Amino acid sequence: ILELIQKNSKLTARQIAQKIKSPITTVFAKIRRMEDQNIIREYRAILAPEKLASGTTAFIFASVSYRTKNSGIISQRIVAKKIASFQEVQEVHIITGDWDLLIKLRAEAVDNVGNFVVDKLRLIDGLEKTLTCMVFETIKETTNIVLPKKLTNRNI
Repeated sequence: ILELIQKNSKLTARQIAQKIKSPITTVFAKIRRMEDQNIIREYRAILAPEKLASGTTAFIFASVSYRTKNSGIISQRIVAKKIASFQEVQEVHIITGDWDLLIKLRAEAVDNVGNFVVDKLRLIDGLEKTLTCMVFETIKETTNIVLPKKLTNRNI
């Protein structure tokens, strides 16, 4: 069921039941249970950003200083949440390694990415430095999750 919904969230319970040869009531109940358990969080359309003036993608690595300008202490999580509040930002991840955060940004053009970094990102208290990587071409981008065999075998 989850594999089918990931491929096409517009499928009805009836269509899914036909594809997996299961009673519609069973399929409907399983879908409802997965929604209640928050296994299925949302149903969405995947838009083509390049056709909507958001065709430029950047990944930004950021370091957090943990000390604010007025000598207070700030956590990665607080800085990450501030960054996540900007509409241009699609993803913010707290990571390990030389950098503290990884940010995925969509914008209309390279200039817009630069303006975001200079006018918004670098003004955040606790943000120490950034490294911006522009995407030339996206080979694969998906929201699908590979399901463990024990789940797929049960038609969940």
